[in-house]
Amino acid sequence: MAVEVKELLEAGVHFGHLTRKWDPNMAPYVYMERNGIHIINLYKTAAKIDEAGAALAKIAASGRKILFVATKKQAKDIVAEKAGEINMPYITERWPGGMLTNFVTIRKAVKKMASIDRMKKDGTFLTLSKKERLQVDRLRSKLEKNLGSIVNMTRLPGALFVVDIKREHIAIKEAQKLNIPIFAMVDTNSDPRQVDYVIPANDDASKSIDKILTHVTSAVSAGLTELKAEKEAKAPAKEEAPKAKTEAAPVEKAAPKAKAAPAKKAAVEEEE
Repeated sequence: MAVEVKELLEAGVHFGHLTRKWDPNMAPYVYMERNGIHIINLYKTAAKIDEAGAALAKIAASGRKILFVATKKQAKDIVAEKAGEINMPYITERWPGGMLTNFVTIRKAVKKMASIDRMKKDGTFLTLSKKERLQVDRLRSKLEKNLGSIVNMTRLPGALFVVDIKREHIAIKEAQKLNIPIFAMVDTNSDPRQVDYVIPANDDASKSIDKILTHVTSAVSAGLTELKAEKEAKAPAKEEAPKAKTEAAPVEKAAPKAKAAPAKKAAVEEEE
């Protein structure tokens, strides 16, 4: 999906922060100052969306997950909806410390949630006392709230997409430690050097967040379509391979019998 500067302008993507709050490292992405507010260069934003989209499509096409992170009020619902549409994990509540650096422990918590679900299905849950059932339900609700969206994330993500890197600084640091590529919407008050793929944009307005995420998730969706097409193309080839082996098998078995006949004839001649 081509990015047009006009639609970015209409969504208010160009509004930065107050000039006194800016980070000088964002200077290359600032177009001008107006009424004490920095205006972001939308031509650079459009180019960066294309660049980030191409990279995210490749990661999705490789079969790896992209973890979306946005815990601010105006972004969480948008991220949950957009990431959910493409079946990607997301964190919209408080970032669980060690989510990436201590992933084994996080996976244990997810498995605990799955075991509670099994208890409810097989009837074990009903054998517990009323107090125990209440405690288990509370634990399940807490785990669902914090980790429900990452149930299907069985390994570390291939990339992180963040809205507001100042707010999500813990997630950024964990991804940096593990060399996980970071994609992010970066406003004029943030340091873009922390991010591998910068999308200079207003990260406070819901319209701006929605517009950027629409383009980003479209790129991821294209990568997933490519992955699906590759799997479907490989499937017939795998089915044909066993057939070819079974057809060749009788020929291989018949060959040794043909060789054995002359040997027996020679033995009879020697005896005579």
